[in-house]
Amino acid sequence: MTSPHPDDPGSPEAPPRQRAATEEKSGRRRDRSRPPLPDPLPHPVVDNHCHLDIVDAADGDQPSLEALLEAASSVGVPRVVQIGCDLAGARWSVEQAERHPGLVAAVALHPNEAPRLARAGALDDAMAEIEELAASSERVRAVGETGLDFYRTGPDGRDDQERSFRAHIGLAARLDKTLVIHDRDAHDAVLRVLDDEQLPPRIVMHCFSGDTDFARACVDRGAYLSFAGTVTFARAAALREALAGTPLDRVLVETDAPYLAPMPYRGRPNASYLVPVTLRAMAEVLGRDLTHVCAAVDANTDAAFGGRW
Repeated sequence: MTSPHPDDPGSPEAPPRQRAATEEKSGRRRDRSRPPLPDPLPHPVVDNHCHLDIVDAADGDQPSLEALLEAASSVGVPRVVQIGCDLAGARWSVEQAERHPGLVAAVALHPNEAPRLARAGALDDAMAEIEELAASSERVRAVGETGLDFYRTGPDGRDDQERSFRAHIGLAARLDKTLVIHDRDAHDAVLRVLDDEQLPPRIVMHCFSGDTDFARACVDRGAYLSFAGTVTFARAAALREALAGTPLDRVLVETDAPYLAPMPYRGRPNASYLVPVTLRAMAEVLGRDLTHVCAAVDANTDAAFGGRW
């Protein structure tokens, strides 16, 4: 997860693996019902970043994994990249990717997980297991999400974050995996680290949250920019400007589910089947035909994640 997360009330890294129920400041409970299925897309695309292992505690009718994948496929999202960002999530992601043809996995230690593990003296052992998982299957297409998060982690934990980030970059390069980067309030530091390291051939800026200048800097370094439901938010004008200025062959789409549902469903449980809502908004920003944008995003995702699955 990355960018400002007003809809992210709790860390997905700490057990139990649930997104906490939330209430409005007035004390009234938010509408947490699942949004309806949108109209199908005219061309299939991939949700390249989803946390299917995170259960929404406020969702009393939590669908099965199979139901979520079927719902996504029914609206033109037949493939999903499942992101495991702690050891439990990474193990689960690999297992499920082996079972479901439309699913591939990414594995890593989330930036906010790294300082906690370092304090416990467990970061090196955890990284060793992530390397084993990343190398264990061709269904693991990426190392991530890794990166830097200066929103949740204060200065005392940033050295551990950076050490973890650099280790993940090296791992992705050694194994020829895509590097999926989490960047929250850390644009300059992320670029500094990238410029220091020998990079893997494929980089995805997950839930891109920067402006036009930062978008250009990332593209100049060979990155794909992945846009989430945040691009539909009312106060995201700078993000929409960044999307409009990004070459179409570098654009991806994601949900970051169960977080960041697009408007008009902000605050409700997100899922891969809502990709069409975000992608229609993106096509409007880009001033392009929806079918053309879908086809480009689909091809971009194959390129970004090492080929079709």
